[in-house]
Amino acid sequence: MAAAQLVSVGLRRSLPLVVILGATGTGKSQLAAQLGQRLGGEIVSADSMQVYKGLDIITNKVNAEEERLCRHHMISFVDPLVTNYTVADFRNKATALIEDIFARRKIPIIVGGTNYYIESLLWKFLIDTKEISNGDTSKPTTSRTLELEQLDGPELYRHLSQVDPQMASKLHPHDKRKLARSLEIFEETGITHSEFLLRQHAEEGAGPLSGPLRYPNPCILWLHADQAVLNKRLSSRVDAMISAGLLRELQDFHQRYNQWKIAENCQNYQHGIFQSIGFKEFHEFLTTEPMCPQETRDLMLQKAIQTLKQVTQRYARRQNQWVRNRFLKRPGPNIPAVYGLDVTNISDWEEDIVKPALQLVNSFLQGQKPTIEPVMMQSSITEGKWTRHTCELCNKILIGDERWAEHTKSKAHLHYVKKKRKLESATKLSNAIQATVHEKQAEDESEPRNYATLQQNPREEEHWKS
Repeated sequence: MAAAQLVSVGLRRSLPLVVILGATGTGKSQLAAQLGQRLGGEIVSADSMQVYKGLDIITNKVNAEEERLCRHHMISFVDPLVTNYTVADFRNKATALIEDIFARRKIPIIVGGTNYYIESLLWKFLIDTKEISNGDTSKPTTSRTLELEQLDGPELYRHLSQVDPQMASKLHPHDKRKLARSLEIFEETGITHSEFLLRQHAEEGAGPLSGPLRYPNPCILWLHADQAVLNKRLSSRVDAMISAGLLRELQDFHQRYNQWKIAENCQNYQHGIFQSIGFKEFHEFLTTEPMCPQETRDLMLQKAIQTLKQVTQRYARRQNQWVRNRFLKRPGPNIPAVYGLDVTNISDWEEDIVKPALQLVNSFLQGQKPTIEPVMMQSSITEGKWTRHTCELCNKILIGDERWAEHTKSKAHLHYVKKKRKLESATKLSNAIQATVHEKQAEDESEPRNYATLQQNPREEEHWKS
């Protein structure tokens, strides 16, 4: 019996774990549903906002047609008023689902834009401290974190510096969420966050950023597009959301879940579904008085729509940057290959996207080397990853050489550099003028004395006057 179980596990483990990465608007959900239908797979959503009930349009949940193609998991199962759902909660539920899908000899397809959710499935992280300390996972994992986050950043930073100075040196003094999480780990276990990371890195197959791979046969696809083309696509998608009833969805959600929070002064756009891109951008429009002139409301609405488009485009750029830094440049052993699919031109989606994706997954199923070469990028340099830099000009603290290099090239920093140079040039010019004035004053003060001396010699006085 035991031998039969081992054989079953071996067969199950030979199936690939398909992962679809990419920025919002690249067609990840569409491709996932099509692969699921043709491969007999099931979708596990990795989107931190789609886990919540409500706001289906703004969070871009799968439509009815995509749901019919294959089974979807991890969508719309958390109450919108829950604010302490974490990546650990997601990982625990999603890994159990993946094991069940494997056990039924089906292919799990992970798809979503929350890349750190996907990371928690691909690599082993020691992030659930209760699981490590005493095996008790019944208590919410972030109740204490939320309490700690009520304190201000400097107080949290001072506290962490006392119990775990090594971790404190790696965190920004204003990053309340990470500071609170590190303090919670120490309070719950008596072991510092730094020590947990050391243990994680000591595991066989671990790398600088995490523990070893959780699944041995991951097939990772990255959908990417030219940013200018993607920006236009995202702008059009926002317009399509408006046409699909986005405003009614936002107003209904606001009245049911947000209006009373604002009235009681307990509204927070930093937790749960309330931090969703597209909800907070409409805050001014949603909270305006009913008697407000229609012209003013229209201006508020246009401003909110334009802001939503800009924020969505910035988010897409950050998602792609995350993929590059955390997947393509990830240092250490056991780094799975990532296969890129260019979705800039989607006029022939079936031939250019679906067909190559199917070929890739089938090569993994058959244990063959894919004919498509993976995306290759130089690994990130981990040296200086936690170096603390202070920019006096911008009054900012930055953690890591890479962040510092990005900051020194940013428009905001260069603006202050230019402003400083102008100020220094003006100061030098002012000093030079003052020096000239002082020199002239000294000459003027010396002239009467020379003239008085010349009066003693009339001939020289006449020469002086001439």
